[in-house]
Amino acid sequence: MRDDATLLRLIAEIARGDEAALKALYEATAPKLFGVVLRIQRDRTAAEDVLQDVYLRIWQSAGSYQPSAGAPMPWLCAIARNRAIDVVRRKGEVQGPVTEDGEDWVERLADPHDSEGAILGRDALRACLSRLDTTQRDCIVLAYCEGYSREELAARYDRPVNTIKTWLHRGLSALRGCLEPAA
Repeated sequence: MRDDATLLRLIAEIARGDEAALKALYEATAPKLFGVVLRIQRDRTAAEDVLQDVYLRIWQSAGSYQPSAGAPMPWLCAIARNRAIDVVRRKGEVQGPVTEDGEDWVERLADPHDSEGAILGRDALRACLSRLDTTQRDCIVLAYCEGYSREELAARYDRPVNTIKTWLHRGLSALRGCLEPAA
């Protein structure tokens, strides 16, 4: 039921105030969105609270969704991700990677329903992250998994924003090159 046509229809119905459509959207997308929130929030109870707020925001902003801007699931995931990051930042809980090789961060990607391929993908990601320079790896994890802005990273590492952009660009290129053969 997570196909784009169904999601588009449900979002349009939500925009018209259809509560049954919100319930159907919740049933269709909650597992995915909960996973997005939990990976950022880390605490299951807090993540459940954030998820409820995510659906409130979806209810409030469904009328502003433009299908021409992109598929519905990435739009929904962006709402979930942004809300989870906002809550973590408000609490002052944003942390960097716990271990030097990124192990704890990668383990947060685990899902009990993961296939063997997903587990192998995490192992490949861990190996590729371990090949990066420590500072570059930490910047990538903080930016793309913890929601740090380039400006926040520049302040944290006492470097110009353009240096941070370069680190992120080169690090992502290295990761892509490392992961492509494994894909």
